[in-house]
Amino acid sequence: MESRGWPGIEPGQYASTPGRRKQCEGKLRAPQHLVRHAQGVHNIEGEKNYKAYMKPEYFDAPLAPLGWQQVDNLRQYVHASGLHKRIELVVTSPLLRTMQTAVGVFGGEGYMDRMDALPLMVANAGNSYRSAISSLNCPPIMAVEFCREHLGVHPCDKRRTIQEYQLLFPAIDFSVIETDEDTMWKADVRETKAEVAARGMKLCTRKEKEIAVVTHSGFLLHTLSQFGNDCHPLMKDNMCKRMTGSQEPITNYPGKIPNGSDIPSDANDENGRDNANEQNHS
Repeated sequence: MESRGWPGIEPGQYASTPGRRKQCEGKLRAPQHLVRHAQGVHNIEGEKNYKAYMKPEYFDAPLAPLGWQQVDNLRQYVHASGLHKRIELVVTSPLLRTMQTAVGVFGGEGYMDRMDALPLMVANAGNSYRSAISSLNCPPIMAVEFCREHLGVHPCDKRRTIQEYQLLFPAIDFSVIETDEDTMWKADVRETKAEVAARGMKLCTRKEKEIAVVTHSGFLLHTLSQFGNDCHPLMKDNMCKRMTGSQEPITNYPGKIPNGSDIPSDANDENGRDNANEQNHS
């Protein structure tokens, strides 16, 4: 992969922080590989109409078929580059699309029934039509609440109970999540950008030498906006670009990004508010 500081992150791609820790305010303790989840089924309709993100049927949306292609492509790069051997921990948002991305990219090979190792993902989790994924020969994967998407209002960003997820992803570590039910998401209250960024600063507290974080566009955008104030202005600008599937990929891992729409729900939320305001004043 060609690293250009913090590139705008494509769906199913990642940006890494090596060489920028001291220059960007000295806050990052270790190289972090940031992965936006691959295309979800909600992203497809959401690009055509932002109101789609309000539809109850997109509750905790899974990956779309194109999203799984993106997962497979990124997995090729992760293994070809040896990155899977260096990463000590994978941190993931506890939503279906992020956990599917995390296990698909960083998990083991196909799962074989055995008594000494649970699968990272059971077969057909989230109606994916994918085989089970092994937890052997891969870094541990931990689900944490702090790297969830911009919280509130959009059903696609509300999670299921942890008990439900444990049945689908038996070997993911959910131990740091305090409540079984989703107490963070509110149907009528949208989290502020500052609150999203404050959650993101917890990325700086991990002790591992090298970690991967599988998360969401809005979370990454608002978190990265807190870094780079002492960097060159072009670096700061590049760190804070909106992460959408319409941007030209700048990585060179095998397969690159398949064509397809993938506008984040966070972007459409902002566009929707702007459109609503215009209608209210017309």
